[in-house]
Amino acid sequence: MALKRIARRSVPDEIFDQLVDDVLTGELVPGSALPAERQLAEALGVSRPTVREAVQRLARSGLVDIRQGGSTTVRDPRRYGGLELLPRLIFQGGELDHGVVRSILETRATLGREVAVLAARRRGADLDSALTAAVDALARQQDPLGRQREALAFWDHLVDAADSIVYRLLFNQLRGIYEPAMAALAGVMDTEVGQPDHYRALAAAVTAGDTDTARTRAEALLSATTEEFDDLLIRLERSTP
Repeated sequence: MALKRIARRSVPDEIFDQLVDDVLTGELVPGSALPAERQLAEALGVSRPTVREAVQRLARSGLVDIRQGGSTTVRDPRRYGGLELLPRLIFQGGELDHGVVRSILETRATLGREVAVLAARRRGADLDSALTAAVDALARQQDPLGRQREALAFWDHLVDAADSIVYRLLFNQLRGIYEPAMAALAGVMDTEVGQPDHYRALAAAVTAGDTDTARTRAEALLSATTEEFDDLLIRLERSTP
């Protein structure tokens, strides 16, 4: 493990970031023991309390197992990690990880379908006007990135209408991961966000309280992006010598 000395003192966040990267890249292998606190402090040029704080944060993230009086063992991030790891996984070596992007798109489609159903079931009095305004803004938008932002605003209204704290937090997490990658995904996403009529049809089903049609419309709308992404990967594979 090639540890880098930390330039400043009391920087547990920097130590945490470095150790997380080593876990995610496989530099620290699941099942292996983390270097002792004293060794890490010496290698990084920081105090032992600072190292301890970073390692405890790793444990809270599910990436290591701290045993009282024993070694600190690295855990498999795919088995024990949480959604907070996705922003680190989506870009590997400065490039989009295609497998991670596909997983996010698939999860997004599943989440969006269920949100649409709940929104149709629990719709509020002002939802019709809010969704109409959101779709109108999407239809007026000419910039690909702008269309993605307007589409997010549309889904934000649906998530509010679904009135589920778990779906709201999942949506917030996925949005936080997705927004930094918007420019890289513009071409793929435009297949979806460039069709405001599909959003309008979904809005109509939701505001009418038609849960079955809302589910179908949402699934068709969001699955289009996943299919476009898969097609893009196939084209890239065929073009690679």
